[in-house]
Order: sequence, then structure tokens, then C-alpha cells
Amino acid sequence: MFSSCFQVTPCRRFPHLPLPHGQRPPFPSGDTDRTVPLPVGGLSYIQGHTKQRLINKTVGQCLEAVAQRVPDREALVVPQENVRLTFAELKEEVDKAASGLLSIGLRKGDRLGMWGPNSYAWVLMQLATAQAGIILVSVNPAYQAMELEYALRKVGCKAITFPKQFKTQKYYNILKQICPELEKAQPGALKSQRLPALTTVISVDDPLPGTLLLDEVVASGGTEKHLAQLRYSQQFLSCHDPINIQFTSGTTGSPKGATLSHYNIVNNSNMIGDRLRLHLKTAEDLRIILPSPLYHCLGSVGGTMVSIMHGATLILPCPIFDGKKALEAISKERGSILYGTPTMFVDILNQPDFSSYDISSMFGGVIAGSPAPPELIRAIIDKLNMKELVVAYGTTENSPVTFMNFAEDTVEQKAESVGRIMPHTEAQIVDLKTGMLAELNTSGELCIRGYCVMLGYWGEPQKTEEAIGQDKWYRTGDIAVMDSQGFCKIVGRSKDMIIRGGENIYPAELEDFFHTHPQVQEVQVVGVKDDRMGEEICACIRLKKGEETTAEEIKAFCKGKIAHFKIPRYVVFVTNYPLTVSGKIQKFKLRQQMEQHLNL
Repeated sequence: MFSSCFQVTPCRRFPHLPLPHGQRPPFPSGDTDRTVPLPVGGLSYIQGHTKQRLINKTVGQCLEAVAQRVPDREALVVPQENVRLTFAELKEEVDKAASGLLSIGLRKGDRLGMWGPNSYAWVLMQLATAQAGIILVSVNPAYQAMELEYALRKVGCKAITFPKQFKTQKYYNILKQICPELEKAQPGALKSQRLPALTTVISVDDPLPGTLLLDEVVASGGTEKHLAQLRYSQQFLSCHDPINIQFTSGTTGSPKGATLSHYNIVNNSNMIGDRLRLHLKTAEDLRIILPSPLYHCLGSVGGTMVSIMHGATLILPCPIFDGKKALEAISKERGSILYGTPTMFVDILNQPDFSSYDISSMFGGVIAGSPAPPELIRAIIDKLNMKELVVAYGTTENSPVTFMNFAEDTVEQKAESVGRIMPHTEAQIVDLKTGMLAELNTSGELCIRGYCVMLGYWGEPQKTEEAIGQDKWYRTGDIAVMDSQGFCKIVGRSKDMIIRGGENIYPAELEDFFHTHPQVQEVQVVGVKDDRMGEEICACIRLKKGEETTAEEIKAFCKGKIAHFKIPRYVVFVTNYPLTVSGKIQKFKLRQQMEQHLNL
């Protein structure tokens, strides 16, 4: 809207003074962000605005506020479950569910794992746990037994909630593999050898041996006695309490539980909505289509929490991503805002009957999760009517969003960067060799400081200290560049993480797993480029002397042991790896070799 050739614009506070070159005037909309801060002194350091005050409320208090402000507006729509609730109705159900969780013996600070695809139950549990001060643990719905056991043990889950089954994923049977005591257990009084903290198993849909039924838990919470207990316990909640644990991973490859507070996610979601200009939209324009998973930060914070903070209707079109269902929901539910990873947007745009859907209600949305090619950004804006599309960047450890475009940034600015710093957030890019602040347009590691930094990794003080310095800067492990306008571009990762269709995959975790195969001598896992997924997994395996196997056998070995999205698309048998002088494996060279070998 304003290009940098408008050099002199009156300053709002002192109308006779020009703004510094490159600083944009206040938005005509009266946007809370006002003018855009710029980097300081030719160095890659920037500070977001602090004009708008941070919110000191719990998730429950925010839900109460929106239910009072717009009680009759639709809050949640889940077409495949015939769920359609207003904010007043949602608040009532959440209160009963929170009260029900306390009535079955859960207490403030206990951990409850939510394990399953997107559903009404997922949103209900997300909000009910927060309302009761119980910490929600977001468990990847694709986890198999070994991964599930690791996650539940790591954070000491006292309760777990799941549907009986989704497609081929049989949740109850997988839990029984690590918890055989479940079948004979008294519901709510499980004693498990391998999961000593776990006492309470809640089934979303089917009454199963050893489980409580979610509907019954909610019903028991509806009694006046239990609701009074909820009101009493809420007096002891603080916005700085931990409220959500999301599994992420570092260089070591074993998942870590990033722990976020009410304060983290309430403020981050409020700022995401402000940057999307939701506070200026009518109710008809506040209809969010969320096909991305709720167990990711983009879904739970960018979806559920933005809906609560801005009174937007949240529409869950599908349990797991389905491009056709997303388009159907836009058309039938008059969706106006669409979230997704680059892979999801590619699938939506490539639906064979794309042109038959009515997308006239659309105006914007968020693309995040992995780097998006410029051509894709242009295609989304043009073909999906999303003029106000923005790119967002963040990490789970930062609640998650720290950089984001403004709706009125140019297509080029959206295509070539992840936008600009969010309010109340500092960013600096540090030269990896010197440890000093990098000059503008020079790459280094991106570090973030502010309200958005997580409380820490659950039960791992040392790992927390490695990620967050005494100076409170969180090291993202992402390599970035900042320009003089404050736009940030992510150019690589110092950690070798693979991002496949928005899913973060940690080579070290997979390498550890492949070492359990009896024929494998050594393995290196790298990401190789892929047009649709961004990256695909390639396992480079050195077999033990005299052993022979096939790629198909290796993939079959993975099935049912690791999540489907971690199973390598490519398995290549090698005799050696490219090494540095000191004998370390050069992953970037290995990646190049594999891309050549596979003709990618």
C-alpha cells in the first residue's frame, strides 16, 4: 500500500516532522501495530512495538469474555460430527467438561494427553483442561506404541483421551500394547507398570474396558456441586501457569516437551488476530477454516485461541487434512480465512473440481509450517481470492508466531520473506562464527526474546538452558537474514531437521530407530527436495558385512513402529558417507549426492 518511495510522511505525534525513510505511516485502518519498527544501527536486531498492553488473563477468562461479548455468534462448527455451537453454548459445555475432569480426581497441574485427529472433543479438551488448570499434552495422532510410551512417560500423564480408532490407527489397541492392565482395570483407577503416572483413560466415542466415557465425564460435571468445585479451584489459577505441552525436538532428536503458559498463547493468538486485522472485520468475515492439525501450535493457537480472542467462528472441515473437504467447507460454511502449510495449499489448488466451488467469501489466511515458494504465494492470492494472505513464522517454543506479514505487504514481500517482527518480541541474528550481532543482509542464527518464549522443556532443565540463555534469548536453530525494512527470510537450519509437508522430522530420532534393525550397520537420514511436500525423507543405509535386504523390507520394518509420516520415501544403500577432515559426516554433501542419485 505504501512503497518506500514515499519518503516524507507527517509523523502522527509531531505532524511537522517527517518519518524516517522506510518507516511506514500509521495504517489507515487504525491497526494496533501502527507504524512498523525498523532494525537498529545497520545490525540484525529489531524490537516489536510495545504500545498495546499484554493481556494478563487465563484461557478460561478469555472464553468467558467472548461468551459475554458475542454469546449468540457461532463459535465452533464440525460438519462431519454435526456440531454447531455458539460461544455461550461452547462456554457451557467447556465448564461442564472442566468440572467433570475435576470430579474424576484430576487436579491443577496434572497432565492430560489428547491423542487423536481434529474433532469437537479435541477443542473441548483443549479449553476444558485450561479452564480447570490441567495441562493439556498434545499427542501426535499418528504415534505408535513406542512413541506414545515415550511421550506419556516423559511428562507423567495422569490421563489420556482418544477415540477408539481412526482409519487404520486403533488407539485403544496401541495403548493396550504398553498398558495391558487396561482391559481389567477399574475405570479411573488404572495401575500400569510401564506408565506409573497414568490412572485415567477417557474414551471419546465407545465404552471400552477400563475407560471412562467422555460424555459421562461431561454429564457428571454438570451438577451444581461439581460446578461449584470448579469455581472454587479457578481462584487459584494464574495466567503464568503452564497450560500446554507440545512435543518438539532439538539436535539430539529425542522429542522434548515445550511447555507453554496461558500468557504465552493468549497473547500470541491475540497478536496473530490483530495482524490479520480481525478486530476490524464483521462477523460474516470471521469464519476460519482450519484443516491443519490441532496437535500443532498453528492449529491450537492460530486456530482455537484466535477464535476465542477475536470472536471468530472456527470450522474444522476434516479430522485429518483433506483438500476436497476444505473446499467444501469454504463453499458451504462461507469460510473467509484459511490456514494451512504449503503442502496443504498445493493440494487444495490442485483439486480436479477446484473451479466448481464457491470461494467468493474468502479474503485471507495464514500459510506457515515450512518455506513457501513465491509461485505458490501468488497462486493462493489469485486463485483462492486470498488478497490478505500472510506468511507466518515461528517455533513451538515461541508460542508459536514471531514474524508475520501485514495483509497489505506486497506479493513480493510475502513471497520473499516471513514478514516482520510481532509486537512485544525482540529478534536478533547472531553470526555463528563470532557470536556477535550480524550486519543486515548477513546470515546467522535467529534468536528470539520476549513474552512468547516458553516456560521451558518439561523436566529437562539442562536442555532448557541450552536453548534459552541466561540473557533470556531463545536460540531457534534457524539460519535467517534480516533486511533494512525489518523483513526476515529463513535461509536454512543449523539443526538438520526435515520439514515434510509441515511435519517436523528429526533425523537423529530416525537414525536411532534404524539402528535397531538387525542388518543395519550405519544409517544417515537426510531431507531431499520434493515439489509437493517441500522435503522427503531419504535413509542412506550401510548394511552389515554380507547382509542383503531391499528398500521395501526396510519400509515394512517401520510400519506400526513409527508414525507413517516418518517412514522414508527413499531408502538408498551406500558403502560410505562424505566426511570432513576430522571424520564427521557432511550431511549437506550427502543430501546433494542423494538428490543427484535420485534425479531430483
